[in-house]
Amino acid sequence: MRIGAHLREDADPLASADELGIDVFQMFVTDPQKWTKPKPNPHAAAIRESPVDVVVHSSYQINVASLNNRLRMPSRKAVVEQADAAAELGAFGLVVHGGHLRDGEDSAEGFANWRKLFDRQADKGGFGVPILIENTAGGDHAMARTLESIDRLWEAVGDFEQAGFCLDTCHAWAGGEDLVGLVERVKEITGRIDLVHLNNSRDEFDSGRDRHANLASGHIDPEVLAAVAKAADAPVILETPAEGIPADLEYLRSAL
Repeated sequence: MRIGAHLREDADPLASADELGIDVFQMFVTDPQKWTKPKPNPHAAAIRESPVDVVVHSSYQINVASLNNRLRMPSRKAVVEQADAAAELGAFGLVVHGGHLRDGEDSAEGFANWRKLFDRQADKGGFGVPILIENTAGGDHAMARTLESIDRLWEAVGDFEQAGFCLDTCHAWAGGEDLVGLVERVKEITGRIDLVHLNNSRDEFDSGRDRHANLASGHIDPEVLAAVAKAADAPVILETPAEGIPADLEYLRSAL
């Protein structure tokens, strides 16, 4: 099992990975708060040749499910651009949030929009890397908050080889899903977990709030988090507060 962390985009990722002693890391390829097209990464060749694995997290404003053309169309374009940039790094996937709809909109159309993303790109030879759809924490009209919605999403995209799944423990907790046995329940739906975002939560169960905490300092029992990581048997990325990551890594290595 490979264990690592999300690294700051303004740092030399391999130097940071070496300092932490990790064998996998996550990074952005562009400003996560903007629509900016990714630029060539000065460390790309070194990252590709390194034995350290890399996964890319897409920018936050992407919402593939949206029924608003002014949001959905740039979202599709951004996914393609960031998947290409991830492929240049030799990444094993691009993490994309499930997205959401507005009040009163038909969720079936949102799931259909996810399928259209894969359909359209399949006609062009596919994405440069698998698209790892991540469960999300809040919102009454989210595409991937509950297992029921993930099931409907997988009915739409599960037959595409490049559709993968990223399980975030803080998001699941905040979304009202019991973490005990969750890996098995997710795999019954998706057949796979390609990546785990192992995060504790600063808020109580079913809060709908996405506020990460270090493994030993949140509302989730750290032993439950370790059990999720073990059961998933997938690369693990910590998205916890940076100052506590060394202690998180030490705890997780010991627990596993």
